[in-house]
Amino acid sequence: METIVNKVAESGIVTLDLSTYILPDTAIALFDLKPFLFREMILKEKDYRASLQSHDWEQYRNKHIALFCSVDAIIPVWAYMLAASYLQPVASTVYFGTAEEMQKDAVTRNIAAIDTSEYADKRVVIKGCGDIKIPDAAYVAVTAHLRPVAKSIMYGEPCSTVPIYKKRPPQAI
Repeated sequence: METIVNKVAESGIVTLDLSTYILPDTAIALFDLKPFLFREMILKEKDYRASLQSHDWEQYRNKHIALFCSVDAIIPVWAYMLAASYLQPVASTVYFGTAEEMQKDAVTRNIAAIDTSEYADKRVVIKGCGDIKIPDAAYVAVTAHLRPVAKSIMYGEPCSTVPIYKKRPPQAI
């Protein structure tokens, strides 16, 4: 009987799944200033302050908050600061921008914190398919972060990859 050999398993390829570095959608909550505006266009300081004081802040407990305004209104900086001051005691993090911008920022920060020593001189495949949408910025960030140490970087799945980078041996002089 012939033995089946798993060449992919024996190749020494390390797969990196970027979905482990993004925030789960359930952990992100939105805080839009739009409902706090008069006619969804004008910020009235007295009304805004009163609305924030009576707002239920517990719904943001332990969430990552994307703080933004979804309408084209002139919002003074202090209005965002005031909302952040209410969010900070209950939220895990408060981010100025949309959920997509927050996700992009979080994943690139998480990738920057990867210990590159476990990828030193390894053949690395950056997983390309999955159920979770990975921001394009994450692929750029991981390539830039691992290129100085990896033997090679590929995109896709171990059985079908697109070569991205391969370390060249030093040239003899």
